This record gives sequence, structure tokens and C-alpha cells, in this order.
Amino acid sequence: MESSKTKIIATLGPSSESKEIISDMIGHRMDMARLNFSWGTYEWYIDVIKNIREISQKYNLSIPIIQDLSGPRVQEGSMHHFGGKESGEIITEKDISDLSFGIEQGVEYIALSFVGTAHDVIHLKKLIKEKGGNQKIIAKIERKVAYENLHEIIRESDAIMIARGDLGNEFPLEEIPFIQHHIIQECKKAGKMVIVATQMLLSMVDSLNPTRAEVSDVAYAILDGADGVMLSEESAKGNFPVEAVAIMEKIALVAEKYHNKIKIG
Repeated sequence: MESSKTKIIATLGPSSESKEIISDMIGHRMDMARLNFSWGTYEWYIDVIKNIREISQKYNLSIPIIQDLSGPRVQEGSMHHFGGKESGEIITEKDISDLSFGIEQGVEYIALSFVGTAHDVIHLKKLIKEKGGNQKIIAKIERKVAYENLHEIIRESDAIMIARGDLGNEFPLEEIPFIQHHIIQECKKAGKMVIVATQMLLSMVDSLNPTRAEVSDVAYAILDGADGVMLSEESAKGNFPVEAVAIMEKIALVAEKYHNKIKIG
């Protein structure tokens, strides 16, 4: 079966922790697995990492694991927002402890939340090196200050994640598609991987089918040049994690087919 060039990244959680579900997700072309360190115990992560490794070996595939550090976030009900000082350190004590764990577990990528400047990325690189790791860094663009410092952040990072949920708290919603477009273009110029994330197929938390708007959102992110598209709640706690991965892959294959015919930007 043909695979898309676009990376399908799925967040693992209570809906997708079992070997059976992980196996089905890999079978339906999950390319990378994200672990959100804002919740969960180390015991839970150890089990899930073991499951991913075992099943990817069975498929004779390499499924890189992204450890997403929580950063200085404040949780309010089901929502969260940046809880640090505007010009302060964004790597918390919890992040440092989680980072040691991630390096011990051999995760491939570390995603850094609430990046403000290139200094934040440089600091994380130093910590990874001190702890004997060689993980690649994904800088999450989710603050206005990060967008203002975009070029220097791209330069210091291995990859960029456009975290649209938090960006939507800092910019008017109608500007987000154009900010996304600009970030993708700048990453392409720099030759850095760029991932579009947050609420891509959100209705699939409860529904077997996405909305037409969601399908368009994923397709246009790919047409725009995104290297990866990411599932969050859809695969972590939704009712249809496998179907969400399968639909994401299906959209990616069609978007790539049209990519050469349609020029955006």
C-alpha cells in the first residue's frame, strides 16, 4: 500500500495505549508518535514506549517518538495557557526531570513548549548534551514573541511545530491561516521540517467522520508545504484513534497527488 510523504503524527493517550490500537495505527500509516508530558506517569510512558518499539520492530519500521515537554502551562478545565513570565525561563523543573526520563528512554525528538527566543532552544540543546542525549529539538511556535523571533528560532531548531491552539490565544483567529502559511514558507526556505498541529480533525473525537472544513484544513496545510500533520485529542482520548490516522493518511495522499498541479504562494 502506498504511503504519503507527509508525516502523520499521532498523540498517544488512554484511547491508544494498547498494543492492538498502536499496531492498527502503525498499520494505517502513523509515522511518528507524540507523548504529551502535561499528564501521565512515568510507568505509563514506559509501557507505551515499550509497545511502540515492539510493534514498530514487528512492522520492520522506525517510528520516532516525540516527547512534548509541558513547559510553564496553567491548566483551566480542559483549556490551558502560558503561565510563565514573558521574558523568563520557559524550561521548568518538571521539564528538566521529564527530559532526563525521555533521554533515558531514548526518545528521538524533544518538543519545547512556549518557546520565546532562540535562547530557549540553545538552553535545551545544552541540557540534552549535559544529560548525554542527542535528541533533535522541535520548537513549538505558540506565542506572539516566538513569531516575532521566528527566524532565529528556526535557525537553532531541528524542526518547528505550529501549535495553533495557543497561537489563537495570542492572535485574532482570522490571522492564524496566514501566520501558518508564513511559518511554513520560512521553514521551507531554511530546509527545516514543519508540523501543523491542533484541532485538525477535532470532530473525530466523537464522530467517525471529519467535517468538510477539517478535511480542507489538513489538505491545505499539506498543499502549503507542511511536512507533518498532527493529531492530538483525536488519537489520545477520542473514540476513533485508528480511523483518525487512516483519514489523515487518505487526505495526505490525495493532497500530494494535487500538489504538483496546484501552486499555492
